[in-house]
Amino acid sequence: MTLETGKYYHFYDRSNNNEVIFKEDRNYKFFLERYKEYTEQYVSTIAYCLMPTHFHFLIKVTTADIASLKTNIAVLLSSYTKSLNRSFERHGSLFQPHSKAKEIDDIGYLLTVVSYIHQNPLRAGLVKHLEEWNYSSYPTLAGLQNEPIVDQNFMRQHFPSSEAFKKYSEEIVPLIKYKYWI
Repeated sequence: MTLETGKYYHFYDRSNNNEVIFKEDRNYKFFLERYKEYTEQYVSTIAYCLMPTHFHFLIKVTTADIASLKTNIAVLLSSYTKSLNRSFERHGSLFQPHSKAKEIDDIGYLLTVVSYIHQNPLRAGLVKHLEEWNYSSYPTLAGLQNEPIVDQNFMRQHFPSSEAFKKYSEEIVPLIKYKYWI
């Protein structure tokens, strides 16, 4: 995974064999706590969504210590896997090898990726409205709650209000073509 200081990335990974990796509410919360613990000194988190079988984060790398960031991402995934293995008496790897980090170098595309990330539960039929999914940054960015993982300054720079962000998010839902879904 190639990462560079000051650049934005869509960071994501899937479970092996489409296995459910977040089996209970506490699993989602634990993963987010670990994510914050292992990444907050290295990245700014713009958006995220945890899905039953995968996760998405839109990050900006803020550190020059890329080696430590990569190590901490590996520790995050390993730590979560070990915890889930203990809790559910399972064995082996949970995530597909080689997490992906796709560089986003265009602001228009970056805003589309934010919406894409938030649309995952809607597209999967898990909710009828974006704000209903408790495991994404959408409720925070839409001004419905305050979540400490998300850097809200980024959205404030691009949308005059949380209402404008919500309107943009709702309007773009049908515009993202299926072929772009990961």
